[in-house]
Amino acid sequence: MNNGPGLFSDIGKKAKDLLTRDYLSDQKFSVSTTTDNGLALTSTATKKGGLSSGDVGAVYKYKNTLIDVKFDTQSNIATTLTFTEIVPSTKTIASFKLPDFTSGKFEVQYFHYHATLTSAVALSQTPTVDLSATIGTPTFAIGAEAGYETSSSKLTKYTAGITVNKPDSSASIVLGEKGDTIKASYIHHFDSLKKNAAVGEITRRFSTNENTFTVGGSYAVDSLTVVKAKLNNHGKLGALLQHEIIPKSLVTVSSELDTNALDKTPKFGLALALKP
Repeated sequence: MNNGPGLFSDIGKKAKDLLTRDYLSDQKFSVSTTTDNGLALTSTATKKGGLSSGDVGAVYKYKNTLIDVKFDTQSNIATTLTFTEIVPSTKTIASFKLPDFTSGKFEVQYFHYHATLTSAVALSQTPTVDLSATIGTPTFAIGAEAGYETSSSKLTKYTAGITVNKPDSSASIVLGEKGDTIKASYIHHFDSLKKNAAVGEITRRFSTNENTFTVGGSYAVDSLTVVKAKLNNHGKLGALLQHEIIPKSLVTVSSELDTNALDKTPKFGLALALKP
């Protein structure tokens, strides 16, 4: 299932991840461990502003079934069940959260060498149906997605995209938000491990005639340390440093500064992820 064009949600994802992943403005601490029978346990505590929250998650894989359960401090229980190859070349995902019985979702993904299809249904009082399709190859693909609300018989979203991928680069254009925005992005990797990279992204919102241009990059100082930075045309500057303190355990320090308002206090974030 890995030799096709990928899901529609993958279009532009590499550039987006470099510009957003690991940038944070809160404090987060997590500890993960894996038992001998393959059960992965993760405990997370987060402090954002004056509010603190936490959760405990467990992930277990049995044959072609992946079970993911998470308990949080708000007394919610979130469960995701992923079944691979119930039907050849498919992945089936069922998710729900308790005590909110209207939060259920059922999704089926179909993978082919030249196409991928997804269908998702929200199991609520006003069910919505999301459909997406991508055709092409791992090198070149075009796709579209749409959302339909059955109670009002209206389209809730429609998006289209195109992507061109090479081993060291990826370019994409996505027309989204019912045609109100168009986003073009490009990412280029400079090494085989893909730790050194540069990215550019421009977004045009037609309803407000607003353009947002963002550039960013990552650089591996050494085998254990990576720094990232990004800047947009509105003066928002972000930077982070991530260091592997022990194997598979990371500490991340990030900051965001508005260069047009230097009198304001910058935002800072700290994350510590331990995997003993």
